[in-house]
Amino acid sequence: MDASRSTPPLLAHDEGPPASPGTGDRRPSSSAGDWSPWFAPLALVAGLVLATVGALIIDVPAAALGVDINAKHLPPGLVIADTAVQDAGFVGVAIFFAQVGGRAVSAAMFGLRPTRLRRAAWLAFVTLAGFLLFSLIWTSIFHTKEEKLLEQLGTNKSALLLVLSAALTCVAAPIGEEFLFRGFIFTALRNWRGVWPAAAITGLLFGAVHAGSAPALDLVPLAVLGFGLCLLYRVTGSLYPCIAAHCVNNSLAFGSLEGWSWQIAVLMASSLLVLSLLALVLTRVGIAARVPAPSG
Repeated sequence: MDASRSTPPLLAHDEGPPASPGTGDRRPSSSAGDWSPWFAPLALVAGLVLATVGALIIDVPAAALGVDINAKHLPPGLVIADTAVQDAGFVGVAIFFAQVGGRAVSAAMFGLRPTRLRRAAWLAFVTLAGFLLFSLIWTSIFHTKEEKLLEQLGTNKSALLLVLSAALTCVAAPIGEEFLFRGFIFTALRNWRGVWPAAAITGLLFGAVHAGSAPALDLVPLAVLGFGLCLLYRVTGSLYPCIAAHCVNNSLAFGSLEGWSWQIAVLMASSLLVLSLLALVLTRVGIAARVPAPSG
């Protein structure tokens, strides 16, 4: 931080008029951040380090209190807490690096601003449909293993763990991951080589960060999803469609692993409702922008 300048408020409200970026520009619009591309990998590393430290802060006292902890197994409650800390850390490091050098930061720079609903919904549908088609083809060719994440979260042990796991997977994870990867990393990398290389690199990083929770062969489809979400963010100018698409995908995956049918629609609708209410609250209190997003 530059000590000669006062620290700008975190996520100050931005009511400035949106600018219309060109489709091939390297630098983002005036409503986006002019962050250094080198901040992108630094933010990711810092987020993972912060997640590790946060997990230790939670796990070490738990072990001291007699909770059985070993390298191969963590109690589901601690897995949920550790993952929640990671998602919160992703948001925190994005805001931190966005402010380096005394930069003024607003929520709109991370894409927390409205966009045209019908167009965004259609583009989100196309993004998810393309990802699901690729994932289906990939799975049929390589016969990937089923994820064990829900077993680690203990969804089959109690109703409380099931609800907490669903909230973590379908609400907290889309917010934290989209805020860091699309809201910050993709925007920073766009300042270096433009949209397409930034989307490709961000997608690869997005897939790689799931290495601990997903089978190795699943990392490729996840990278494709990350790439598609970058383009969705680019053409809508808003992070909301990316968070919603991420939520829908995670709801489908969660329900599928649980063997659900109609419950998937309930989970999806409930999660989207919670996300919508959070966006409304952030807008009402003046954190998220009210000005519609510029579309690419």
